[in-house]
Amino acid sequence: MLFVSPWLIGFLAFTLYPILASLYYSFMLYDIINEPRFIGLNNFIFMFTQDSSFPVVLYNTIYIVLLGVPTALVISFLLAGLLNNNIVGRPFFRTFFFVPSIVPAVATAMVWLWVYNPSYGLINATLASLGAQIIPWLGAPALAKISLTIISVWAQGATIVIFLAALQDVPRELYDAAKVDGASGFRRFMSVTVPLCTPSILFVLITGLIGWFQYFTIGWIMTQGGPMESTEFYSIYLYRNAFAFFKMGYASALAWVLFMIIMLFTIITFRSSARWVYYQGA
Repeated sequence: MLFVSPWLIGFLAFTLYPILASLYYSFMLYDIINEPRFIGLNNFIFMFTQDSSFPVVLYNTIYIVLLGVPTALVISFLLAGLLNNNIVGRPFFRTFFFVPSIVPAVATAMVWLWVYNPSYGLINATLASLGAQIIPWLGAPALAKISLTIISVWAQGATIVIFLAALQDVPRELYDAAKVDGASGFRRFMSVTVPLCTPSILFVLITGLIGWFQYFTIGWIMTQGGPMESTEFYSIYLYRNAFAFFKMGYASALAWVLFMIIMLFTIITFRSSARWVYYQGA
């Protein structure tokens, strides 16, 4: 207990206490300056009945979750499958795809701001030189969420590493047996590779849901909720209420609603996993 006490103290002071404090303040009218005043469920009632921004924020968040989670998962899995083959320069390609995941989010956002720039960005400058119409990546509400999703999918190196580890655990004799039975490459992939990697897919799916529901850093730096609130995601709205409007009580209520939403999606995913996740030896 003595050796583990630094971690316990840190957990109690910087994790458990803030969680419990946020639950307490969610029932309060609190603006940091004045003493908190108990208002019961008014924060939650206002959120669901009077806050006109809340449905927009919830829609934007669910939209990017439903777009980003499956896209990132599928692309990462396919890239891991390619990188698992004996190809020339495999170490280089593995490094190439992993590096974006360790680049700080602020640096990533600044680079992609330049790439997406409508006047002199790399993509639009290339399109203009070819005589094609430029694309308002972050300037059009219909494209803003898709543009942010592309950036996050581009930085899925850590997920690729997880899938690579899973792919290397698939027994080679199963591939050989399927090949002897006349299964095509696609059939071997769908009937052998995917089922034996479903535990890793479940892990990536759960962590992806948790992460995408809390999408914040790149969206805040690049768009700050614009254009026309098309990228006003839940975490951005929560941050704005807490540190711009100083509505700490309302922000705490928003945080607990987000926690319940993430918990609901996590439970649904776990409950459904019994139907599609295969554990070797189980």
